[in-house]
Amino acid sequence: MNRNNISLADYHAILVLKQTGAFRSAAEVLKLSPSALSRQVSALETRMGTRLFDRDTRNVALTVSGAVLAGIAERMVNTAHDAQAEFDAHLSARRGQLTIAGLPSVTAALLPSLLQRFTTAYPEIDLKIIDALSESVIDVVESGRAEIGFTAGTGATRSRLAFQPVTDDAFLAIGAADGPLAEDRAYDWAEVVEMPFIAMAQGTSVRELLDSACLRLGRALSPRFEVAHLATAGAFVSAGLGVTALPELALAVLPTDRLVRRELRDFGMRRRIGFVRQPGRSLSPAAAAFMEVMVKADMPRTMSFGANRPKTGVHN
Repeated sequence: MNRNNISLADYHAILVLKQTGAFRSAAEVLKLSPSALSRQVSALETRMGTRLFDRDTRNVALTVSGAVLAGIAERMVNTAHDAQAEFDAHLSARRGQLTIAGLPSVTAALLPSLLQRFTTAYPEIDLKIIDALSESVIDVVESGRAEIGFTAGTGATRSRLAFQPVTDDAFLAIGAADGPLAEDRAYDWAEVVEMPFIAMAQGTSVRELLDSACLRLGRALSPRFEVAHLATAGAFVSAGLGVTALPELALAVLPTDRLVRRELRDFGMRRRIGFVRQPGRSLSPAAAAFMEVMVKADMPRTMSFGANRPKTGVHN
């Protein structure tokens, strides 16, 4: 005797019979024939090994065992309704969680305005932002710890992820106001690289492009200082320890009030920024909603020297 084999339809039938007190009325609510409903209840009583309803020619009434099962049925039906409502909320992106990874310069310069739009439209979605270097962004998306990652195309092209360009970013020379870049003019890359130089560490998207720009000059980059984080590079430059060259988006994490930025005439490189995701894998409703917000935001395809954009400071 399989007492555990009770379906949601059985629970629902018990509750409707309890409420209506008659097979004909209950059958109309359940969109069944009275005979079909009677057979369903009889089969359930057989499986349970007990009578659930006392019947006469017109009415039905719960037995003591039937009343106990009706209480269980009410909890089961309510739980099913709550579960369906929760899943509907997930599908409509009303609730859920979304993890986004990104380069610190991207999370500081591009994400705040996007997230402001997104949280306004979807206030009950919890967000986790992982700001990390390029290789780490690739790792967390490949491992599934983040659904979407914003990074530079240099590293993304070597991964198994799908890369979609969003914008590209011009490099600028950055120095202290009273340092080698004090003269307000455009500078050649060849003269900037001869100055005391502060470079990002190997493995970063910025360093890869700096090395490529040096190769165009037929020389290797020989920095005085090599650092892993943008905030450190900015602090060193601000202290007068040297100059650097960074994409303009990176200024969002630098103390720009203490630095000067100069156009690089012949750097020859732009950093392409885009998002990565696992190919062939469907996005969650929350991630799909975020992508829709990003498309509607109509982000500029090119970031160039002097462009107006919010200066948002965050830790690196």
